[in-house]
Amino acid sequence: MNFLRIVIGLVVAQLAFEPLPSNGAPNPAASSRPNIVWVIVEDMSADFGCYGERKIVTPNIDRLAAEGVRFDRAFVTGPICSICRSALVTGMWQTSIGANHHRSGRGTLKIQLPAPVTPVPELFRAAGYLTLNLTVADFLRSSAQVRENPTVKVAKTDYNFEWEAAMYDRKHWSVRPPDQPFFIQIQLHGGKYRGQGNGEKWPARVHQDLGGCTPESAVQLPPYLPDDPVIRQDWAQYLDTVRYTDWELGRIIERLRQAGELDRTYLFFLTDHGISHVRNKQFLYEGGIRVPLIARGPGLQAGSVREDLVLQIDLAASSLALAGLPVPDWMEARDVLAPDYAPRPYIVAARDRADETIDHIRCVRTERFKYIRNYLPQRPYLQPNNYKDNKPIVQAMRRLHGGGGLNREQALIMAEERPAEELYDLLADPFELHNLADDPARGEQLAKLRRTLAEWETGTRDRGPESEAMYDSDMKVYLRGRNAEEANSPTARNIALMKRWAAEGR
Repeated sequence: MNFLRIVIGLVVAQLAFEPLPSNGAPNPAASSRPNIVWVIVEDMSADFGCYGERKIVTPNIDRLAAEGVRFDRAFVTGPICSICRSALVTGMWQTSIGANHHRSGRGTLKIQLPAPVTPVPELFRAAGYLTLNLTVADFLRSSAQVRENPTVKVAKTDYNFEWEAAMYDRKHWSVRPPDQPFFIQIQLHGGKYRGQGNGEKWPARVHQDLGGCTPESAVQLPPYLPDDPVIRQDWAQYLDTVRYTDWELGRIIERLRQAGELDRTYLFFLTDHGISHVRNKQFLYEGGIRVPLIARGPGLQAGSVREDLVLQIDLAASSLALAGLPVPDWMEARDVLAPDYAPRPYIVAARDRADETIDHIRCVRTERFKYIRNYLPQRPYLQPNNYKDNKPIVQAMRRLHGGGGLNREQALIMAEERPAEELYDLLADPFELHNLADDPARGEQLAKLRRTLAEWETGTRDRGPESEAMYDSDMKVYLRGRNAEEANSPTARNIALMKRWAAEGR
């Protein structure tokens, strides 16, 4: 019965993508300038049918790929939401603008963007675009709902710098002047729907909206995860977040079609980083930084697939160019849709402080090889982190590791120290389980990528670690409201540990 309900739900989702028999024609009074829409999903990897996922079906995202361009090698510049979003909205590596520490600048010490860096919404707004940042619910408001209340709130930003609230409008896009194009970011909850994992509310919602849940028997875990009931159940719930995201995307596209805007809109679909899991989010392995990226719009070749390396920041330059706006010289993003675009020979990603937990990791990823530099090799991979340590999946990994229940591949992430350098042949080892950094036969490749990273760090003015004063300023925000009895909270203990390790040079 559950299987039948799932099939029915998927059919309904696919039908929602079909053209309307009426009122779906382009708005004849609309501007000739195109609309730009970024659909940004939280905590999700490229686990969709068009990217090879076979345990679930994702008809709306697959249709979007069939009608547009699918990028098979898209990456984020950082595997944590605020650093990725700070980079995306400026078209700059977060390390270049001082926004590379998660939720930084939230205390008394603030972070200002270096001149002349300007957030992309401001550039669109200056060009006469309506600029919005919306939840999916606000974007989907019906005409009746908009008439009742046309005001909208600003959805998730999570930028690690000071920005002007006026860069986002507060009126629904359907009530703008008919000749005004729009630039809209739509925020989808994605993988965060399952919360910290293994809760009951999320499966109930999936049953209600999609007709049934993905059975745990359908789950195929990657080799770096043990087949534990907690982890298997969590992955099944994650797959349902993928299905739910597909359903939401279908509704977004249908809303654009109903308004007569779809055929004059460039729609980009991507996630802010990979799945929130033990070895993915917060790390520079493929599971943390490789993301889906699909673009659909006028003139883009339907069903085309790009295999070159691109970054999420490239949306900034590409979107401006599609709108006929100049791409600023200061922007590190590239217009990946330009006729004369020269593919990147490599991409670079970075991870720094996450919440209270200090880290410093960089990677260079070419078509075949991944080089990772761990600047704090004496620390464990899974340093204490209140956010991550509360996840049942992390607790399960610690339990299994303590009981000797992990094999070599699964135990890698549990190591108390790290190698200073990691090198992986992604062609032979796609899950990055065999470090080749000590292999003499790979010495030349290692040295080349080491030089590439050093040159990139210098050339982009990588800001690196934050000051102790900035750390203290932001940690006061994390601890705000705690009383004396809570001075020994997990977060407070972790902050004290970070300071002790830093004093020890560890």
